[in-house]
Amino acid sequence: MIPKQLRNVALSIILAWGWKRAAIAVLAGAVSSLAMAPFNAWPILFVTFPVVVWLIDGAAAGKMRGIPAAAMAGWWFGFGYFVPGLYWIGYAFLVDADTFAWLLPAAICGLPAYLALYTALGFAIARLLWTKDASRVLALAASLTVGEWLRGHMLTGFPWNSFGYALTEPLALAQTMSLIGLWGMTFIAVAIFASPGVLIDGRSRTRHPWLAPVLALSLLIVMGIYGAIRLGSTPTEFVANVKLRIMQPNISQDKRFNYSAKADVMSKYLALSDRSTGPENSGVGSANVLIWPESAFPFFLSREADAMAQIADLLPKGTVLITGAVRPPDQPPGTRVTRAYNSIFVIDHDGTFLSVYDKLHLVPFGEYLPFQNVLEKIGLQQLTKVHGGFIPGLRRKVMDVPGAPKMLPLICYEAVFPDDIVIQNDRPGWIVNLTNDGWFGISTGPYQHLQQSRARAIEEGLPLVRAANTGISVVVDPVGRIVAQLGLGIEGVLDSRLPAAIQPTFYAKTGDLPATIGIALAIVFVARRRTKSRV
Repeated sequence: MIPKQLRNVALSIILAWGWKRAAIAVLAGAVSSLAMAPFNAWPILFVTFPVVVWLIDGAAAGKMRGIPAAAMAGWWFGFGYFVPGLYWIGYAFLVDADTFAWLLPAAICGLPAYLALYTALGFAIARLLWTKDASRVLALAASLTVGEWLRGHMLTGFPWNSFGYALTEPLALAQTMSLIGLWGMTFIAVAIFASPGVLIDGRSRTRHPWLAPVLALSLLIVMGIYGAIRLGSTPTEFVANVKLRIMQPNISQDKRFNYSAKADVMSKYLALSDRSTGPENSGVGSANVLIWPESAFPFFLSREADAMAQIADLLPKGTVLITGAVRPPDQPPGTRVTRAYNSIFVIDHDGTFLSVYDKLHLVPFGEYLPFQNVLEKIGLQQLTKVHGGFIPGLRRKVMDVPGAPKMLPLICYEAVFPDDIVIQNDRPGWIVNLTNDGWFGISTGPYQHLQQSRARAIEEGLPLVRAANTGISVVVDPVGRIVAQLGLGIEGVLDSRLPAAIQPTFYAKTGDLPATIGIALAIVFVARRRTKSRV
């Protein structure tokens, strides 16, 4: 028997209208954001997602079978979810407060308002498929996953804090991502957490209301067992003769974009990179791969001969540098540089550029403006102040690293796109993610970024090495275990061996196809249930 109090609560949510309905949706969304890093309080979703079920149950009135009402509830839920989840974006507008502070309200509320449109779409599709029985949980799971997928792809995409990340802690649960990736995990997560919503159903609606939550908990247990077995049978192994040193300078943003700070920046990088941390790590010579973070210099590295000479003096023979840097396009000498690439260089011990990768997936409003020419004409500019915006690279590629396996370079938030990093027929031995989360201060943003980057290692069965200006720099093995870590807001170096890759995962081989088939089957199943109930 379901307690009378639960039925009363559910009924009050179902019957709520107007501002009360909006307030319930906003509150449920805001509380749901606690499921993400660094809190990882995912059990709270067993409370908030049943509220979502009841909100859609209550959208029965109105035109189009309650679809507008469901969409509006979805928008309020999404807005409540994204504001506390993405508040840290506002920090970036305070780096140059004189120029950008006036945009702070738009950043904190405008982006969530846009992203909530996809949640609204998910709610609307769910209402279109809605049934009276427990299968409506599958309708919600499939529809919200469709909305989340679109959020991750439309207008260059922004899949940040997708609901599937709620099941990446503890690490055993996250292993399911090696099978079905983020979108499959999102479908499963929504279905599991929404299942208690059917407990209020009478037998006329659902013959066994307890069955859905029992199956959900059983699936959660199976995921945990599978993950524990996978972790236990996959010990961390290391690539022979590869030693890494990650330099985390913790430099403020005003210095990183100020050419006058060139000497100070280089001096700090060189001294920090050669810092002794013990008998086994007496300086940069103890590593054969030195790694610096994204866009590390307030100048064009390739055009500063003295800086390149200093790097050559730093690197002993047999050691290479992987670093981020802004790269000007190839132009005749003397040509004024108006646009540039955000790049990763591999530099040999003699100062030779061995290879370069240019960032493909640029950050909107950070590295370029949508409708760039129009917005620049009315006086707007992106946070990096590069007139015309950064130039996107041409293709994803792996890079050769002397003395180490081939690496897959990812710059900043390129690491949050699960289906955008696989290179067919050219599997790398590790992922290198260079980033600068210093834009976002000491906030939840860098923790969320790490959570999502770490998921890529699990999906692909590849180790991840992450170098961040202010942190969090980590070395992660191919099942997601953190081998070494340097925390947020810390200056220092991180020494580690390189974990070895494992065999390609099921997800690496099949991509999102299994998840797509599963979601499509769920939609067909629910649609048939709805059709039969109306006959």
